[in-house]
Amino acid sequence: MIRTPPITQAFPVDRRTLIKSAGFAAAGFAAFPLAGCKAQDASMLDSTDGSNPLAIPPLQSGEMEQGARVFRLSLTPGQKEFVPGVASPTIGIDAPYLGPTLEMRRGEWVQFHIDNKLAEGATVHWHGFELPAAADGGPHQLIRPGERWSPSFEVRQRASLYWCHSHLEREAGPQVYAGLAAPIYVRDDEEERLDLPSDYGVDDIPLIVQDRVIDGSGRLVYPLSMHTRMMGVRGNRIFVNGTENAVFDAQTGQLRLRILNGSNARFYDFSLEGDRSMQLIASDGGLLDRPHIVRSVRLAPGERAQVIIDLSEGRPLRLLATSPESTMGMMGGRGRGMMGGGMMGRGNSGDASGDVFQILDIRPARSAQPARVPTQLASLAPPDPSSAVRTRRFVLDMGMMGGGMSINGAAMDMNVINERVPVGQWEIWEIANASMMAHPFHIHNAQFRVIDRDGRAPPPLETSLKDTVIVNPREQVRLLLRFEEHTDPDLPYMYHCHILEHEDAGMMGQFVVVKS
Repeated sequence: MIRTPPITQAFPVDRRTLIKSAGFAAAGFAAFPLAGCKAQDASMLDSTDGSNPLAIPPLQSGEMEQGARVFRLSLTPGQKEFVPGVASPTIGIDAPYLGPTLEMRRGEWVQFHIDNKLAEGATVHWHGFELPAAADGGPHQLIRPGERWSPSFEVRQRASLYWCHSHLEREAGPQVYAGLAAPIYVRDDEEERLDLPSDYGVDDIPLIVQDRVIDGSGRLVYPLSMHTRMMGVRGNRIFVNGTENAVFDAQTGQLRLRILNGSNARFYDFSLEGDRSMQLIASDGGLLDRPHIVRSVRLAPGERAQVIIDLSEGRPLRLLATSPESTMGMMGGRGRGMMGGGMMGRGNSGDASGDVFQILDIRPARSAQPARVPTQLASLAPPDPSSAVRTRRFVLDMGMMGGGMSINGAAMDMNVINERVPVGQWEIWEIANASMMAHPFHIHNAQFRVIDRDGRAPPPLETSLKDTVIVNPREQVRLLLRFEEHTDPDLPYMYHCHILEHEDAGMMGQFVVVKS
């Protein structure tokens, strides 16, 4: 069984020794693409032009039992061929790598039974959900090897794309990197009345975008060094739903793409080749008030966006991405600017800032009548800062050369409650970035509104509900939020940087929700 390396190892470490100790170069396995609703034949995975059919995670809706939707899941060791013929050990949820798309409805009660079949402890965090602290799946909800965890909660979120992933203390980075993550679809009546594309795997497609380091032998490597501790692990190849050089054969005149940045550290600017426009319709916590015509969408790790692409002309389209150098760090050099393929970098540093790389080739079957997106999507009043009864300030910093990851001058301590927040009260949280690197800030148990960035109105993606927000170097972002229920004076939730190596190194704090 796979045992992922602790990120708390001494730095730097000899790379050859590190790879051996990490265990990622220890085992072989058969290729296992995520099966779709209309599963692709395994023989198609290596097409002659180097492209591969996009793997669509199977849709899993659980079983209704005594009024609750019940999911039975297992955390399992596995193997995946990131390079054909070369096996790497992985982790998955009911699969060797990643997991199924879990589907549920707003207002339902859900129950999970999660068995840990790994040789190490793990957690499963419900990213974006408002739920009791005991069900959050943070570092306090450890599932030991051989044990079962059975959280339950009401689905309070608006319809959107959410996800679950490891949040193990100091080892979230290596476990998510090895595959412990899966998308979640929440549906509701409000969205369904709009008649948006919603045929899963046909015109409604989840895209889990991840970069991975593949060494010269074709094995998956989780590199640990002072550089990756400071910058986060950024890979030299890109995979979408575990697929490299992904291609999707569309059968409809428009396509809804639900994009999740599932990478450990890399930011992406997504766009269509040829500067084609897209309609941005949703962010982390659901629909925007109206569709916005955009030519690019920036997502940090943990963020999601939904776009609708017009395929009515019947012409192939390519979804591209660049890794914005200005956001991702003070040490990244400019790449040569490379087009096409899943390759992003040269060598195992994975630093490909400035490069352009392929996310998905979309091949329409035929031309079709253009479909209209409703001009009004959701009713969203602008955030009202005057409703807040308190302001809290959080300063993100990295210390000298990234050696002191902290929030408000303190590193994460599992035994320290940093904030006590009264239930039911609107608050403003000011997130300030004192470092020279952008950080995605994530708050558990909340969907918040972005008030402003250094006094400026937020961009379209941030005009709806969010749970993760980019804070650029020397910038301050103000958020409006309220925790509506689920008080627990002892068991905390987390707030942290969603660059997983920063989280593991201490850029995280804890808060409890208490009675007013």
